[in-house]
Amino acid sequence: MTTLKSCPVRVLSLALMLGGVLAGALPAPAIAAEPGATAVARFDPSKYSQAVTDCDRMASHPEDPHRVAPGRERPEIDLPKAIEVCRAAVQADPKNPRLNYLYGRVLGYSGRGAEALASRQAAVDADYPQALFVIGYITLFGMNQQPQDTCKGAEMLRRSALQERVAGQLGFPRYVLAGLFDACPVRKDRQEMLDFVAAARRQFKGDYYQGLLADMLEEDLKKRP
Repeated sequence: MTTLKSCPVRVLSLALMLGGVLAGALPAPAIAAEPGATAVARFDPSKYSQAVTDCDRMASHPEDPHRVAPGRERPEIDLPKAIEVCRAAVQADPKNPRLNYLYGRVLGYSGRGAEALASRQAAVDADYPQALFVIGYITLFGMNQQPQDTCKGAEMLRRSALQERVAGQLGFPRYVLAGLFDACPVRKDRQEMLDFVAAARRQFKGDYYQGLLADMLEEDLKKRP
């Protein structure tokens, strides 16, 4: 992707490090972030077609845990062609959240975010983890023609953390600590957020910079009442 603003995941990584953390067949198992927490159904990709489409080949995001084709950065995508094939893919499989996310992705990259709202929402409604984080982020900041709504963004980012999206597991606690969600009813439980950070550690497995970020988040969360 050519700019930081166009990639929420990378914007988040830099913001966290530089912006000051101190300021198939079987049902999917449920996720419980902490003892006594409400269990959340894990997103189950097997409920939707996993057939690789031209949309997947042209527009998959490199950091999407549920992609079915190699990811492409924004400069690598032929946007007019990708819009065409992703529109056709969604028309053929309108309830598939992966395809809806990808269609929204390429519309957004083309400056047509308003046209992407329905597809974005379809992916969010299905709890597609990548969409929960990305759409939550752009909703939080009102980016890419997504209507700005701090509290809706907060809920989506927490849901992405519950669905084990690393960016949400680290991003949601960071924004809570920064006070962005003080006026929102979203759950801001310290132990749940510590569990998010611990779960993220198990996924990034020793990455130095993410480890530093996790250390800072844990230190600040433990100081939180």
